[in-house]
Amino acid sequence: MVDRRMQLSEALAQIRAIPDFPSPGILFQDITPVLANPEALKVVINALSQCDGDAEIVAGVEARGFILGSALAMHRSSGFVPIRKKGKLPGEVFSQPYGLEYGNDVVEIHRDAFPRAQSVVLVDDVLATGGTLEASLRLIQQAGGVISSIVVLLEIQALGGRAKIAHSFPDIPIHALVST
Repeated sequence: MVDRRMQLSEALAQIRAIPDFPSPGILFQDITPVLANPEALKVVINALSQCDGDAEIVAGVEARGFILGSALAMHRSSGFVPIRKKGKLPGEVFSQPYGLEYGNDVVEIHRDAFPRAQSVVLVDDVLATGGTLEASLRLIQQAGGVISSIVVLLEIQALGGRAKIAHSFPDIPIHALVST
């Protein structure tokens, strides 16, 4: 029996498209098959780790960004800062409204998330319209973090999120493992 390691392309091929979720016209990119497969998840976290090796701490966006970000933080032996939906964090927070492809929302971060100016890699599962990530970047800055880069599993190019972020944050590199 040959011990063959899974390739990144095989891990990413497990992402499945779900039409009309959460509302008609949205093609949702479901990463749960990747998360359920320990070998695929390990390959993906390894690849995400190689995108930005300089950041001191990982921030992740609720909810799937928590999964990938926490795993990445453990892999790198660094801390993790959650960026959550409004009303989910105790204590004092910064809040930032944003628009997304199927509505509006607000994300928050603890005011004391970065007690010193730490370099931060921002992690999420998908870069779509860029609203969530742009709001998260603003929160990281408000909380005193220094943004190193954005790392996502999947980028949906047709929705223009990269250009939206680049307009407001032109010096922040964006890394996507796969683009559609």
